[in-house]
Amino acid sequence: MRRHLFSPREIKFLEKNVPGRGFPEAAKLFNKHFGLRVPHSKIRAAAKNRGITSGRDCRFRPGHISYNKGKKGYCPPGSEKGWFKPGNRPQTYLPVGTEIIDSYGYVKVKIADPNKWNFKHRIIWEKAYGKVPRGHIVIFADGNKLNVRLNNLLLVSRSEHAVMNKWGLRSSDREMTKTGKAIADIKMLIAGRKRDNCHKRRKSKRMEEVHGKH
Repeated sequence: MRRHLFSPREIKFLEKNVPGRGFPEAAKLFNKHFGLRVPHSKIRAAAKNRGITSGRDCRFRPGHISYNKGKKGYCPPGSEKGWFKPGNRPQTYLPVGTEIIDSYGYVKVKIADPNKWNFKHRIIWEKAYGKVPRGHIVIFADGNKLNVRLNNLLLVSRSEHAVMNKWGLRSSDREMTKTGKAIADIKMLIAGRKRDNCHKRRKSKRMEEVHGKH
C-alpha cells in the first residue's frame, strides 16, 4: 500500500473528529467522508505527528471499583455447561498399568495418577533385586529395549557403561555383553592402578627434590 499524504483539508477533518473518539472510529469516519481506505494505524500516526489526540483516558481512576469486586470465583450464567462433572476424565486419560513405548524406544508403565510413569525394565529389576543403586543403570544385555525379561537386564555403573560404549563392549549377544562388562571392570582397574602409580612417582620425586635441597 502506497504512503498516503494527508492534505490540509484532511488534517482539518482529523482535528475536528479525532478528539473524543477512538482511532478506529475516527478512521471509519475519515474513509467514509473522503472515499478512501486508509488504515487506522496511519490515521493515528498522522494525528499524533501533528499533536492531535483523542483525549480519551482508559486508565482506572483512583477509587475505581472493578465490576467483579467481591465476586471471587464468579462464573457467568450458562458457563457450567462446559464444566467437567465429578469423576469425569478426559478422552486422553490412560489408566494405571498402561504401557507405552516412548520416543527413545523404552517401554514405560503408568504407575500412578495423574501422570506418573516408570521404565518397565527398571520396575522388573527392582522387584527382583531392590532399588537401583545410585550411580548405576539397568541396561539390556542383547541391546533390545523391548526385551524386558529379567535375564536380559544387566546392572552396570555409569563408569562401566561409559567404558563399554567407548571400547565397543556391548553386543546383541547377552553373554558377550556380560563379558564386555567384565572387560570394562578390568580396564577400569588397570587405569586406576596406573593413576595410583603415577601419583606415587610424582610424590616420590617431590620428596627427593625436597631432601636434595637440604
